[in-house]
Amino acid sequence: MARYLDPKADLTFKRVFGQHPHLLISFLNAVMPFERGRYIEEIDYLPSEMVPENPGKKYSIVNVRCTDNFKRQFIVEMQATWEEGFMSRILFNAGKAYVRQLDKGEQYELLQPVFTLALLSKNYDHKSDAFYHHYKIVNEENHDEVIQGLEFLLVELTEKFVSATLNNRLPETMTNRKLAALWLRFLKEVGEEMKALPKEMEENEDIRMAAELCEEGAFTPAELAAYEKYWDMVSTEKTALSGAHKRGRAEGLVEGEAIGLEKEKMCTVYRMAAKGMSIEDIGDATDLPILQIQKILDDGNKI
Repeated sequence: MARYLDPKADLTFKRVFGQHPHLLISFLNAVMPFERGRYIEEIDYLPSEMVPENPGKKYSIVNVRCTDNFKRQFIVEMQATWEEGFMSRILFNAGKAYVRQLDKGEQYELLQPVFTLALLSKNYDHKSDAFYHHYKIVNEENHDEVIQGLEFLLVELTEKFVSATLNNRLPETMTNRKLAALWLRFLKEVGEEMKALPKEMEENEDIRMAAELCEEGAFTPAELAAYEKYWDMVSTEKTALSGAHKRGRAEGLVEGEAIGLEKEKMCTVYRMAAKGMSIEDIGDATDLPILQIQKILDDGNKI
């Protein structure tokens, strides 16, 4: 019985999509929002000098130049990890991928569009039931007017995707919804808890091969150690982020309580002064310094 490693981890993600062009072509042709009749025929993995820097190399990134059946070229940057500052990072990386296509002095007409495909294991948009988000640069008054160059496709591999699949509500903009569902299920479901590949995935030759590439037995001990280190790092980052949020909430509560007490003291001073009490009497009643009471009253008179 096979034990599968999670294909969203850096090591497995790059093994499946970074080393087997036909698997990446199958995946992209299914999930990308291409117009009818358009599909990718060839891909070339970008040389390292054209790939944006990846600090710490902790994010799954596969960057390719694609040629479609109309001989149009474009770049797809794939990512599979969400973290703080994610939206800013994908904008930054897409901009770099766009700019780095040209050497100094070359014509802007040579620039090819850049698509960012981000596969997320958490919801980034909590206001929407949609799991599939396609962004373009559009005219706000006429969405048919599009500035070509940068497009972003964010796919949430969460319960929103599961619900859409069960209820047959996959986006019509997907080039091949049936195959897209299988590929996205592969990314979401395959992992260490899965003991056997579902029949519908097994019957698809490309997805079956992708799953075999994720089998534990296909990795060396050193690679398995790197895989475990990747998830340890992810877990550590999540714990640190959760701790930071909890500290922030606690500090916010303390700060809020302090502000509330300060406002209450100010109101008390105003009420006592309005009744004709002297500053000395107010000080005796509130235990506030005379100078602080005077400042509160002076500030109140300025409003």
